[in-house]
Amino acid sequence: MSNKTYAGIPEDYSKLETSKIVLIPVPYDGTSTWQKGADKGPEAFLDASENMETYDIETQTEVYQQGVFLADAVRENSSPEAMVDAVHKVTKKYIKKNKFVTLFGGEHSISIGSIRAFNECFNDLTVLHIDAHADLRKTYHGSSCNHACAVYEASQTTNLIQVGIRSMDVIETTVMDKDKTYFAHELATNEFWMDSAIDQMTDNVFITFDLDALDPSIMPSTGTPEPGGLFWYETLEFLKKVFEEKNVVGFDIVELCPNKKEKSSDFLAAKLYYKMLSYKFMDENIDDDYDNTFESKKTKNNTSKFIEDDEY
Repeated sequence: MSNKTYAGIPEDYSKLETSKIVLIPVPYDGTSTWQKGADKGPEAFLDASENMETYDIETQTEVYQQGVFLADAVRENSSPEAMVDAVHKVTKKYIKKNKFVTLFGGEHSISIGSIRAFNECFNDLTVLHIDAHADLRKTYHGSSCNHACAVYEASQTTNLIQVGIRSMDVIETTVMDKDKTYFAHELATNEFWMDSAIDQMTDNVFITFDLDALDPSIMPSTGTPEPGGLFWYETLEFLKKVFEEKNVVGFDIVELCPNKKEKSSDFLAAKLYYKMLSYKFMDENIDDDYDNTFESKKTKNNTSKFIEDDEY
């Protein structure tokens, strides 16, 4: 990455020691099966972020002042398995530094590593998977670390909630929990789907957001655009509810496939990332210490599962 700081923010707000937020770019596109280019997504996202206003009107905050450290990009691409392992290790390293860890891909296989790290660090983790595709294949093209397998491991080891799904293979029906899946066609007719999805979440939530969850009329630059997706304000409404009611411990955003002739998708991705940060920190003062544990309004705190002698 050529960018020195996230969104061109002053260096005083971008130091690891004082930043509450870490952003890890993962420019990887090793397993995508249609349009290539997701490895260019992080750079396009960062370039767009530099042209974004940093005052959020809705929350009346400037969340970058909480501090955003732009980590070195994870560039491992010798194999999908090696990439997943590298993402896992780097993500866990920053979680253990008591940071709010975020990632920007890259294609969706990067999330196997990020989810694995968060699941090792937080009890009773819910993975909120917002996507057009189910991504529940156990293996695809000879690898379990393929983009089509992005949340298979999460389906076996976490509380997986899927939102926006409108494309899948029949084999994935044998893995999918349909009671925790909110298909795109159902969102159009069920006005209570947001509350239902949130009610099924545990306190600690990790969000993996594939940009093709959004309708291609507002997000055309993805590897596999699918008609019938989410729109901007309903997406923000849902995300805000999740951040208000749950302890979102981190998130990743994936599958921006930039097009030189279409920059609105890059800017949408930049705004989405910043809105999610704004929702996370909207009730926190800049001088407050960040603590990635959480006291629920309903139950006792789900403490982190750090193994303190792990070396990363």
